[in-house]
Amino acid sequence: MFEPITIKDIAKALGLSTSTVSRALRGGYEISADTKKLVLEYAEKINYHPNPIALSLKERRSHSIGVVVCEVANNYFSQAINGIESIAYNRGYHVIITQTHESFDREVVNVQHMASRSVDGLLISLSSETKDLSHIKYLHEKGLPIVFFDRVAADIETHKVVANNYQGAFDATEHLIKAGFRKIGHLTSSPTLSITKERLEGYKAALAAYNIPFRESYLKNCEHGGMIQTEVESAVRELITMTDRPDAIFVAGDKLSTGCLTTVKKFGLKVPADIAIAGFTNSDVAELFNPPLTSIRQPAFKIGQIATEMLIQLIESKYPVTEFITTRLDTELDIRKSSEYQPVPKYTF
Repeated sequence: MFEPITIKDIAKALGLSTSTVSRALRGGYEISADTKKLVLEYAEKINYHPNPIALSLKERRSHSIGVVVCEVANNYFSQAINGIESIAYNRGYHVIITQTHESFDREVVNVQHMASRSVDGLLISLSSETKDLSHIKYLHEKGLPIVFFDRVAADIETHKVVANNYQGAFDATEHLIKAGFRKIGHLTSSPTLSITKERLEGYKAALAAYNIPFRESYLKNCEHGGMIQTEVESAVRELITMTDRPDAIFVAGDKLSTGCLTTVKKFGLKVPADIAIAGFTNSDVAELFNPPLTSIRQPAFKIGQIATEMLIQLIESKYPVTEFITTRLDTELDIRKSSEYQPVPKYTF
């Protein structure tokens, strides 16, 4: 069984009292320079590290941050986590990552477990099933620092970091319109998510800007955001088997975008000859898809960094924080062959 080295072990080896060793390790002024040197050199020699549990009990801090996301394998969230870790570890915090797999029940269990483990704060991106926020509100009201990123809660007052979902959706839809497409379907996630609402509004605004009516039948929601491929296939099938089917689809999610491209090809349609696709994805290989996928890319790494900086500010603030901000970062439109009109645009504006 593993037995960590303790201050008592150092004291016994050097013939000193435990209080002397403790003060020397802390750099206490009352300890002579020679004794400090002796203790520190021996501690380094035996690779001594303070017990983090004992430190957390003493300081009432665990120096750890909890992260709640739907899925680590999601391109967006893996990049955001890299951003989170790049800041946290440099500031002396460990990162504990949990996945909800879009389940509300898992989110509740994960949040409660990390709170019981005395994390210093939480970074949360809500699951697609989450409608009841009482498990988060309770901790927030008790004073646990919480910052939302990507999928945020409108009625909890704290810092939030998001992409400009409205503008990203507008840009993608406008690109499809300018390429010559007018019958544009919209494949998206759970209607309760903040990102779903903002991207839907951007899509509608672009249609309105070019006098194209919004068609409810062209809107399809996937409650699990692309994590269940049969759900994606069902939604895409409904779109492509319509009598007046769309000639393009704007997809509002990372896994939904790749899932949609796969599904359309599975049903024998050619992209973009039969139907064009543009969507949100942070995949680093979107240009390697067949055909390369037109995509809205979010600054996920930067979002993770900013959210972590904000959380650490809350954790380390000596006074209660009462003013909160929502930081909104710009997206980028990468135009590739999946949205290329063939052979010539029908419509001009």
